[in-house]
Amino acid sequence: MPSSVFTERHQEFIAFLIAARKAAPITQVELARRLGRPQSFVSKVERGERRVDVIEFCQLAQALGYDPAKLLAEFLSANATSV
Repeated sequence: MPSSVFTERHQEFIAFLIAARKAAPITQVELARRLGRPQSFVSKVERGERRVDVIEFCQLAQALGYDPAKLLAEFLSANATSV
């Protein structure tokens, strides 16, 4: 199984996370501050250079003001044909 970082599905997930951040509306700097991480962490995630695990996804969602389960369900339903 190839690394998911290079798949179209991963690119869709990154675009979804960026859209969620912008809809919040929260800057990369503010999101990083809320996470207690450097801004470069958020930038690397959004450029696809760094993959997030499930715990980090939950932290990202909560820092953006979203329920992680609902946010993931939204991603899955928006991309149901890709599953």
